[in-house]
Amino acid sequence: MTRALVLHPDIRSDGQRRAAGPAYEEAVALAAALPHLEVVGGTVVRLPRPHPGMLFGSGKIQELAEWIKRDEIALVLIDGPVSPIQQRNLEKEWKCKVLDRTGLILEIFSDRAATREGVLQVEMAALSYQRTRLVRAWTHLERQRGGLGFVGGPGETQIEADRRAIDDQLVRLRRQLDKVVKTRNLHRAARAKVPFPIVALVGYTNAGKSTLFNRLTGADVMAKDMLFATLDPTMRSVKLPDGPEIILSDTVGFISDLPTELVAAFRATLEEVLAAQVILHVRDISHAESALQAADVRDILESLGTSKEVPMIEVWNKIDRVDEERRETLMNQAARSDNTMVLSAVTGEGLDELLATVSEALEGARVEETLELGFSDGKKRAWLFKKGFVLEERQTETGFEIDVRWTQKDSNQYKDV
Repeated sequence: MTRALVLHPDIRSDGQRRAAGPAYEEAVALAAALPHLEVVGGTVVRLPRPHPGMLFGSGKIQELAEWIKRDEIALVLIDGPVSPIQQRNLEKEWKCKVLDRTGLILEIFSDRAATREGVLQVEMAALSYQRTRLVRAWTHLERQRGGLGFVGGPGETQIEADRRAIDDQLVRLRRQLDKVVKTRNLHRAARAKVPFPIVALVGYTNAGKSTLFNRLTGADVMAKDMLFATLDPTMRSVKLPDGPEIILSDTVGFISDLPTELVAAFRATLEEVLAAQVILHVRDISHAESALQAADVRDILESLGTSKEVPMIEVWNKIDRVDEERRETLMNQAARSDNTMVLSAVTGEGLDELLATVSEALEGARVEETLELGFSDGKKRAWLFKKGFVLEERQTETGFEIDVRWTQKDSNQYKDV
């Protein structure tokens, strides 16, 4: 086990959005998501402004150096951006490995990637990240290779050679990933031929998407109380109790300050959301920063180019974790909104209402009507029974009175029978 220390730089500025406490807790949870790490301590480091060369001031660096030496810490995780120069200087000063937030998330994704596509995406993201971290941290990067010709010349430095090697590898990976993307597009085209609408689950990591997915589909997708428990998208068919059969898609969880390298690499996976007819935005309503997490998810969805015309239903999950007073407040808030559902994926509370809302979003509201059919309308009568719209049927002197429950779309189809 690698002993790790978690540091959350609390840089005071007008643009700061998150409170230091919850942000630090998320950083610790990120570190705990790696099985080979043992978080032995951590702290919030308040900074008036980041130091350009070392991030922290000299006094704080010395204080942390003593802590690192005393507890035999081999890895320091800094929950925030760290420049290559800052990383090199801190590693020299503390004599241990330093990893920033982006590097930590890449490590988690690398540990969790299970499919060929996931592995390729993570490797591409990691190489893109490494390419930006090439600094003269070691003397071998300053060496030069000789140029062509008899006289020679400055040639190319080792750092340029390393960058070129990474670029070559990125090209190879991109070609392999393009093949995977083509396969995914073929699968998507095949699904488009089947008249099953797609409903996508999106949300902040650890919001309970996979638990909800398992509850609705009976699948066995990995669902744990940890960040990024699942990375690869999973799809299953679900028959709505009072509606059509749908394909439910579980996607990778989002997180604040998601590395741009990961957004780019996982775009093919995230684009499953673009094919959805309904998006279910799952929120951990018991979390202290649920509103800020929801804002992060909406920002990423907007960057992907999701259409504003696609219905989005907010699913306030984990209602079983809140106290009675807050529960009543949330219920009242949700009741005033047409696109907000309150539920618990663990207990099953609210799931029936969610499925009914999804069905309505796909097909429109269902209404009850009474139809009068003659004895000669056997084809229409058979169609109504086949579709399951009939609530009750009464025979009259001229034919049948049939009570049906259907949508406006069903009514329009009936006219063409």
